Amino acid sequence: MMDKIKVITVAVLCGLIGGAIPIALMAWLSWNSAVEIEQARLRNFAQSVLERSKISLNQSYDALYELNASTLALCSPEHIALMRKLTVNTRSVDEIGYSQSGVLKCTSWGLVDPKVESRHMDNFDAARLKVKLSMQPGFAVGDKMLSVQMAEYNALINAGRFGDIVVDEGVQLALARDDGMTVIGDAGSNAGLMQSILRNEVRSAEKDFLFAKAFKNGWTAVAATPVAALQASLKKQQQWMMPLGAFISLFIVVVTFVLARKRLSPEAELKRAVARGEFEVHYQPIMDLHSGRCVGAEALVRWRKRNGAMVNPDLFIPLAEKTGLIKPITDQVIHGIVRDLGETLAKDRSMHVSLNLCADDIRTGRVLPVIDAALAGTDIRHEQIWLEATERSYMDIDSAKETLNKARRSGHSTAIDDFGTGYSSLQYLQGLPMDAIKIDKSFVATIGTGSAASSVIGHIIDIAKSLKMFIIAEGVETQEQADYLAKRQVELVQGWLFSKALPAQDFLIFYARAVAFHGPGPYVIQRSRRNRI
Repeated sequence: MMDKIKVITVAVLCGLIGGAIPIALMAWLSWNSAVEIEQARLRNFAQSVLERSKISLNQSYDALYELNASTLALCSPEHIALMRKLTVNTRSVDEIGYSQSGVLKCTSWGLVDPKVESRHMDNFDAARLKVKLSMQPGFAVGDKMLSVQMAEYNALINAGRFGDIVVDEGVQLALARDDGMTVIGDAGSNAGLMQSILRNEVRSAEKDFLFAKAFKNGWTAVAATPVAALQASLKKQQQWMMPLGAFISLFIVVVTFVLARKRLSPEAELKRAVARGEFEVHYQPIMDLHSGRCVGAEALVRWRKRNGAMVNPDLFIPLAEKTGLIKPITDQVIHGIVRDLGETLAKDRSMHVSLNLCADDIRTGRVLPVIDAALAGTDIRHEQIWLEATERSYMDIDSAKETLNKARRSGHSTAIDDFGTGYSSLQYLQGLPMDAIKIDKSFVATIGTGSAASSVIGHIIDIAKSLKMFIIAEGVETQEQADYLAKRQVELVQGWLFSKALPAQDFLIFYARAVAFHGPGPYVIQRSRRNRI
């Protein structure tokens, strides 16, 4: 019962865990997949910012290069007209100016008055461009500008143009040079966050945002969005991942249930019993009907579970025979006999023990080396171990004959058990080398009943006597049955009239008392005179 409770408990826990883990895993994978998709989208935005920045700088470079190549009189109407034309035609440029000795002389909008000094510019790239942030247009107050200078010309670019790309709602952009100059992304409520991302600083606020970076030619672009923006992507991932997780969970639960059911099956329980050695041997005394002596016993296997409960042999023996587990059980019985009765068998040569063999052991002879190994090193003779072949299972006559002849050559007596209840009793008697017949208790039970079947036992006795076999009657429970069998000169009997099957210690006490009262029996000694090989 405890084993079942453990199995059920483990199965329930495994089912719960196995069912929950795939769901949780798919939820986690859905989230990570949505994050990866979102970050890939943000990375595309960041790369687009870099590409837009490159276009803006290249456009300003082309305009400045054309002015530097011009031969027009500086700040002449024609010169100013050219600067104005290039400003209008260059989308990224808001204003172009010309300076001499650090003093701004004219712009694309005309001559400059009052004087405006040019600011110091930082080196930008190999094209000898110089760049400065926070410049203002010469003729109007506008947004923060980026000044790009080539020689004496400079172009003012609205910083916002570097992020002039189409983005989804909620996406924020930032662009900065590696030297720390931020072109876009240093304003607004999340300016601190964008600066933190650009500087690779970890801040708790970033847990609420997803971001991606892109790098190129000394520039870093960042695209960020609130985590809440993941909901649409997350829902899309969950639409196929969560059903998959549910299917896996269901599969695990079903497998767990099947395995638990299999483990709780009688066959699985029987296998565990074999592995644990839960079987013990009880001994049904075999009595000499005429002298009253106990001449031996039939070894009967009993299954005692670890909780002390006994399992009816009628429940597990057929299953053991069907599954092949009867063979390791038989081996345990053999070793049990040696362990329980070895000393008594060695001292009393007239005592024998009958061992039931399954049809497969009779067919293959597998059990004979097992018996030899168990008896090796003991003083037990092979003649003291009688082998019983049950007639209820079909036996191949030829292979069974070979095994039984080999057993008899080793000294074992052989008997056909439950005679009359199987497939072909007379065929077995004619074809198999047997020393004894065990009359099934179902025939013994008909004695004195006056039923039509009550005459069968007489015919069985007559057949056995004609073949000069020992006769052992099973299931003798009344004195009337014993008297009938004695009158028909049946030698050996067993049954509850004399004793039920006893545990080893109780049987030894029973046997010792019988020997003390009647003396030992002669049957093992006489066996050689009945040899029919």
